[in-house]
Amino acid sequence: MAAVIGACADLDYYAHVTHGESSLLLQRRSIRKVVADPATDPKLAARLQLSQQARKFASAQLHLPNNRSYTYYVELHRPYVVWNVFATPRFSVDAVLQCFPIAGCVAYRGWFDEKKATESAEKLKAQGNDVYIGGVPAYSTLGWFADPILSSMMRWDDDDLVGTIFHELAHQLIYVKGDTAFNESYAMFVQGEGLKEWHRSRGEPVGDDHAQAMDDGFTQLVLDLRDRLKTLYASGEGEQAMAEDKAHDIADFRERYAVWRDKYWPGDHRYDGWVARPINNATLLPFGLYDQWVQSFAVLFKKANGQWPDFYARVRALAKESKAARESALQDLLKTANASQAGLPRT
Repeated sequence: MAAVIGACADLDYYAHVTHGESSLLLQRRSIRKVVADPATDPKLAARLQLSQQARKFASAQLHLPNNRSYTYYVELHRPYVVWNVFATPRFSVDAVLQCFPIAGCVAYRGWFDEKKATESAEKLKAQGNDVYIGGVPAYSTLGWFADPILSSMMRWDDDDLVGTIFHELAHQLIYVKGDTAFNESYAMFVQGEGLKEWHRSRGEPVGDDHAQAMDDGFTQLVLDLRDRLKTLYASGEGEQAMAEDKAHDIADFRERYAVWRDKYWPGDHRYDGWVARPINNATLLPFGLYDQWVQSFAVLFKKANGQWPDFYARVRALAKESKAARESALQDLLKTANASQAGLPRT
């Protein structure tokens, strides 16, 4: 089981993830039974019913796996199911990779216990690395187990809840070992396009363009900071000078964020908390991993005439390529996407 979840050769870690996943499996309750239970909070029951409508839609309309995943519910009694620990060298924007038998090498290691995640982060920090701990409300076992709906997912709005079901089922359908950007960009596209189809099928507005535009703009600001730091670390400066310039670039990012927010999104302060917290190389790692190739997959979907089976066939063909060939093809698709957007107003 630990190998399936993605443990490395550390026996303590094997034991930890085995216990964590086993605990989830043992606590699962059929959503049908939870909804029928008179003791269930009516608001929870309504949201679980929504999740089951989305689960059926995922298989019937998006051609995603039709299995028992997301037909169970687990009450966690904690805010997150897993805490991911990210680490980078002090003067690098590249992750200290964690390599697992099934998932391949990824930019983080997940812990079911926040204390253990903190201890792991402290060890990495003591080695001179930048570290960041991020709470995770949901994750996928790639179809090896029937993943449940978790209480940590109930804090989300309906779109996030429904979209995550689409996202995680997409991973079950296609997953490339060791290529996080490909896997997450593909699943993010399925999530976003799936949500559009979901809303259209229900006669609802398709999405919040304001929120998406702001998310995209903020991500670009963070990626710009990462590019600046990458250039700095390649400059050959001494460590003291690099440390000073690193602090300057981060301070400059905060100033540019404030100008950008006030110019384009006055009154919207959703990212203020993130910007105010400590920023280092590791906190930048999650950005870009989930959306680097989303537009490439959008072009691929268009080439498939919006037909999900044809789209998945094209994605599988890319998945079979070498990583270099795959990225070259995705880059060509991205150029097509950018060319089609040329001349459009940008924020």
